[in-house]
Amino acid sequence: MPYFLRKQHIMRNFISKYKFMKYDQIPNSLFIKNRKKFMDRMQSKSIAVFNSNDIYPIGADSVLPFEQHRDIFYLSGADQEETILVLFPDAVNKKHREVLFVRETNEHIAIWEGEKLTKEKATEVSGIETICWLQDFDKIFFDLMTEAETIYFNTNEHYRQAVETQTREDRFIEKCKREYPAHRVAKSNPILQEIRGVKEPEEIDIMQTACNITEKGFRRLLSFVKPGVMEYEIEAELLHEFIRNKSKGFAYPPIIASGNNANVLHYLENNKPCNAGDLILMDTAAEYANYSSDLTRTIPVSGKFTKRQKEVYNAVLRVKDDATKMLVPGTLWAEYHKECGKIMTSELLGLGLLDKADVQNENPEWPAYKKYFMHGTSHHIGLNTHDYGALKTPMKANMVFTVEPGIYIPAENMGIRLEDDVVIQEKGEPFNLMAHIPIKADEIEELMNN
Repeated sequence: MPYFLRKQHIMRNFISKYKFMKYDQIPNSLFIKNRKKFMDRMQSKSIAVFNSNDIYPIGADSVLPFEQHRDIFYLSGADQEETILVLFPDAVNKKHREVLFVRETNEHIAIWEGEKLTKEKATEVSGIETICWLQDFDKIFFDLMTEAETIYFNTNEHYRQAVETQTREDRFIEKCKREYPAHRVAKSNPILQEIRGVKEPEEIDIMQTACNITEKGFRRLLSFVKPGVMEYEIEAELLHEFIRNKSKGFAYPPIIASGNNANVLHYLENNKPCNAGDLILMDTAAEYANYSSDLTRTIPVSGKFTKRQKEVYNAVLRVKDDATKMLVPGTLWAEYHKECGKIMTSELLGLGLLDKADVQNENPEWPAYKKYFMHGTSHHIGLNTHDYGALKTPMKANMVFTVEPGIYIPAENMGIRLEDDVVIQEKGEPFNLMAHIPIKADEIEELMNN
């Protein structure tokens, strides 16, 4: 085999084998339920198609590690490149109501790239009986489109999306519009926003596992951090602990921000020393089985908070605790954030960072508290760190949110943010998936000095 092809095989093997089933296999009952929820909301005589992500090149023969498109994973559990899911509830042939197309495997592929989904394994993972090889997609899809009147396209409509790269999904949509111009078009995203936002018990269990792995990483740090340690050394300790517990690593790029670096909200360099007397803001958490956790803790480099640091720290903690109590069924996301702003304003007044005149003269479009707390308090979390979920309708039980207030004071060389992940309950306060991760200032100090 030519050298460049052999290198491609080695890289693809790294992508697939490194990630494939590191986590414990998820019961396919979850994906069966998820598909039913989606199909129950589809129009009559409609078909929906979901594509896996591409493998993205870096340059030469190098590529980024593969990450499965979260929508096809949510609906099938298939965690492999070059995969297509077709849902057609009204198909004449019952076998075609759910079809999963996977790349055909053989002995040669097994030797060079490692394990791939066989038809039998694909059924075991997804609960889908009809598994076809990807090479047969065009022929089967043409036949199904002669029966369908509407096709659901899976476009990215997340409120934070800013995608410039053309995806596999984009290319499919373009091709479909050219080849089937007479079909009506519908959108998958509104359905996915609705159903992915409310988690099934199996999903909450997976997210709890991710949070438990994150806890192990954080506890490891409390005895490791000391003056002079580098931010990247802290990052390395976390990655070690995450991977050894079946995570593939960080759920999102880690923020290890000491001193004034904490006042850069998306600080990613992680290349500075941690100095005595400073605080370290760490926004970093593990993924598990493609589900995210999202933790922020702020700890003292020297193992003890100063009086002022502890005052600000406890103010942030009170805001977090009060905000958490408001996450109940029926709460509106926009109103919730307004109330969080009022709570933060009160704390900033108490800290002497704002005075009454600041509040009385504030711009309603940018309230006074925004000088020290300029981001939102909560977002959905799940298969994406900033997950799908309805934002304009009342909150529901089993939605999972972060709660992450912060106070940022460049003039005092400190930024403090605290964050947990919580599950809305039918009644009462949310369930905190991170309840056992140390957060109180006194507990942090005690653990760092033992």
